Amino acid sequence: MGPKKRKVLPARGRRRGLCAELGPGLCAELEPGAGLCAELEPGLCAELEPGLGAGQELEPGQELEPGLGAGQELEPGLGAGQELEPGQELDPPQQQEEGPLSSVYFNTAEMTNGRLSSSFFNRPCVTLAKEFLGQVMVRKFPDGREVKGRIVETEAYLGGEDQASHSRGGRQTPRNVAMFMSPGTMYVYQIYGVYFCLNVSSQGDGAAVLLRSLEPLQGLDAMRHFRSQRRKNTGKLLKDHELCNGPSKLCQALDITKTFDRGDLATGTEIWMEPGPENISAADIVSTSRIGIGYAGEWFSKPLRFYIKGNKCVSVVDRKAEKVND
Repeated sequence: MGPKKRKVLPARGRRRGLCAELGPGLCAELEPGAGLCAELEPGLCAELEPGLGAGQELEPGQELEPGLGAGQELEPGLGAGQELEPGQELDPPQQQEEGPLSSVYFNTAEMTNGRLSSSFFNRPCVTLAKEFLGQVMVRKFPDGREVKGRIVETEAYLGGEDQASHSRGGRQTPRNVAMFMSPGTMYVYQIYGVYFCLNVSSQGDGAAVLLRSLEPLQGLDAMRHFRSQRRKNTGKLLKDHELCNGPSKLCQALDITKTFDRGDLATGTEIWMEPGPENISAADIVSTSRIGIGYAGEWFSKPLRFYIKGNKCVSVVDRKAEKVND
């Protein structure tokens, strides 16, 4: 007995935009004479507009929009004129593999010419303090030399009710005005009349992040030179991890002074930030209390200092906090 002849159902009733029933509650747009045949049930097919509905799955009662898919080519082995066994369904089209995910810390919109742009800094203070970890600080000198260090330790100062902050209670002075400027503004202040510390403003009135420690990456000889100019004991050669392991040491090694106060890290030509070579996961970050704020009452013990666990360049390691973070 020869193969059964398939019956071709003509399009009926209306012009383009009609719906032929494929199964209970399913339909597809018909176009008379289009020349493609989609299986309705074993042995039956209907003429479809080229590329219309091929390989698509419809919800019960859903109709394809008129002309949807017209002119599209079918994937090999799917769709028009294909004979199916009773109860067999077409294989869905294979999804293309997605590219690598962007960093959780920044994306291309947060970079300009390879530097971190203003959008990177525009986030809440604690978030920014954590996301600074792993990013690279770059200092360019007039002679063209560049020194670089990876940020490994920060502290968040929230302003407002934060009793350890220079802007507590909303206090704004000529000294701390940079804390109230747009995110990414440098706030450089002096301690003991000798040393400098570098902070970066974030979202929130008077909020800023103190950069505590760097891991030297480039220009270590220059860092040693600037550190030796400000050290009383110049006989001992500093080890690499001792060059920037503290907020004032960091500023000495990069020759950062009050002249950088109120400068913009996103547009600066002498100092800026670049994305780090690797992402820092939450498991790598230790949260603990800040340093040298015994006067701040209950704020003394707030876990607002963050550092990369296991990095030798961290200024003060808190083993107890590391166990809690494990």
